[in-house]
Amino acid sequence: MNVIVKIAGSIVFVFLCGCNVQPGGKLKKEQWVLGGFERPRGINPIIEPDTSSVFYDPILKKEIRWEDNDTFNPAAVVRGDSVYVIYRAEDRTGKAIGHRTSRLGLAASADGIHFERLKTPVFYPAPDEQQDNEWPGGTEDPRLAQTEDGRFVLFYTQWNRKVPRLGLAISTDLKHWTKYGPIFKKSKNRPTLVDEPHKSASIVTVMKGNRQVIAKINGKYWLYWGEHGVYGATSDNLIDWEPVTDKKGALIAFISPRDGYFDSSLTECYHTTPILDNCINV
Repeated sequence: MNVIVKIAGSIVFVFLCGCNVQPGGKLKKEQWVLGGFERPRGINPIIEPDTSSVFYDPILKKEIRWEDNDTFNPAAVVRGDSVYVIYRAEDRTGKAIGHRTSRLGLAASADGIHFERLKTPVFYPAPDEQQDNEWPGGTEDPRLAQTEDGRFVLFYTQWNRKVPRLGLAISTDLKHWTKYGPIFKKSKNRPTLVDEPHKSASIVTVMKGNRQVIAKINGKYWLYWGEHGVYGATSDNLIDWEPVTDKKGALIAFISPRDGYFDSSLTECYHTTPILDNCINV
């Protein structure tokens, strides 16, 4: 399907590749299930909770076992000859997912299977400008991509147990990060969005040689976001984002849940959205 979006007075054509459907609109399983993957035997899980990892929490001002309950929702990037994974970890301070505190850990592998992990998180809530957005729920669900000049851009969920927000941070080494806060904090199209629940960003990327890097479309960065509907946003600087809206300021959903289909409850994009064969693959 083709979607036409008007941005700042210009027309941008966004091509979203879809599947062929059967008569009546139903999809065969082989048309939407990703195939060709095999699970290595005796390896999984490659990253699991570790009760020995201890971290001095700068807000609680005490040591805490930061990854002894869950390790999940990873994001991966290739740097040099290694695969680096940033993963979400939860402690045991609550009784259910979302009610504990999340922090992000870092692991590296030469073969993509056997990983060495740092003992302390590389990204977490701290007594900084983002504490009100990130505490006590934490920093969740990393989405990771790289710019052509080698910077790493991290989209993540800021969770204060009130409103989930998309936050952004940038690093040159995957260990030291600069937080830039909510991505919609300066929105003019929809100023209220920063205080509305939103999460799950997927930035558009393209292959440059053997590297997958963040792309521009007609001079702008693009990302897709949302859970109960796939929405769009654009940026000139990677830090401040404008949601795609209609003339009345309502969000435009490119993809929405469909009753009776495999996506009837939730539509959430993958970590990055690659351009392949001149087509944006969401």
